[in-house]
Amino acid sequence: MTAFSADWLALREPYDLRARNPAVLAALEATVASRPTLAIVDLACGAGATLRAIAPRLAPAQSWRLVDNDLRLLARASSEPGAAKKVATVPMDIARAFGTALAGPVDLVTASALLDLVSGDWLADLAKEIVARSLLFYAALTYDGRVTFDPADPLDAAIVAAVNRHQRGDKGFGPALGPTAAFAAMARFEASDYAIVRGASDWTLGPRDGDIQGDLLAGWAAAARETGELAFPAIDEWLARRREHIAAGHSSIGVGHMDFFVRPASAL
Repeated sequence: MTAFSADWLALREPYDLRARNPAVLAALEATVASRPTLAIVDLACGAGATLRAIAPRLAPAQSWRLVDNDLRLLARASSEPGAAKKVATVPMDIARAFGTALAGPVDLVTASALLDLVSGDWLADLAKEIVARSLLFYAALTYDGRVTFDPADPLDAAIVAAVNRHQRGDKGFGPALGPTAAFAAMARFEASDYAIVRGASDWTLGPRDGDIQGDLLAGWAAAARETGELAFPAIDEWLARRREHIAAGHSSIGVGHMDFFVRPASAL
C-alpha cells in the first residue's frame, strides 16, 4: 500500500476535519444513536485522524480497531484515545488482505482518504464483506478529480488531467479507481439494497493556506512528470508560476472529495 508521511497527514488533518460533510456525519450519528456501545474498524487509519474526528459524535462506549501497515503511524494513532474508548492497533497491509481485520465483533467500518487508492477488485471484496455481515460503512474524503485554481493558469487543465490519470495507477492494490472510486463504491452498495447518504467534502484552500498548497502543487507536479505526458520544462514553469501566486498571497485552490455513509435498508 502507498505510504504517507506523518508530516503530510498532520498537515492535512485540520483541512480534512473542516471538510467532512456534516450531513453524512449526522446520518451516521443518528443511525447509531440508540446503541450503548459501538465496535469500529478503521482501515488505513494513518495517525488516527478519523478516530479524533468522529469519536465525539458516537456512542459513549466505543472500541476501535486501528488498522495500518505503518507502525509509527499506529503508535501515534493510539496514543490519545480519550475517555470511554478502547483502542487496539492491528499492523496489517490491507492491500494484501483485510479479512482478519474485520474478525470478531464489528458494527461500523470506516475509511478516510483511502478508496481512490484501491482497485475495483479490492473494493468489490470489501463491499461483499460489509454487506454479508450487514455492517455500517463510513467513507470520507475520497478524491473525485475536481480541482479549481484562482488565479487560473493556461496549463492547469493539462496538469489536473495528468494527475487524474496518475491516480488510476497501481497504489499497491492493483490499478486504482482514482477519481471514480466513490461513485463505484456507492453503486455497489446501492445494488446490495443499502441506503446511502452522500455529500461533498471539498477542501477550500485560501491565501492563508500556503503550506498545504505548496505541498499539493509539488506532489501534483511530480505526478504529472511520472505520466510522461507533459514536457518537464512546462511542468516546472507551471509550478514556479503557481508558487509565485502563493508567495504573493493571492492563490486559492479547491480540491473535490466525496463522503458517504451506507447502512442496510433494513436498518432504516
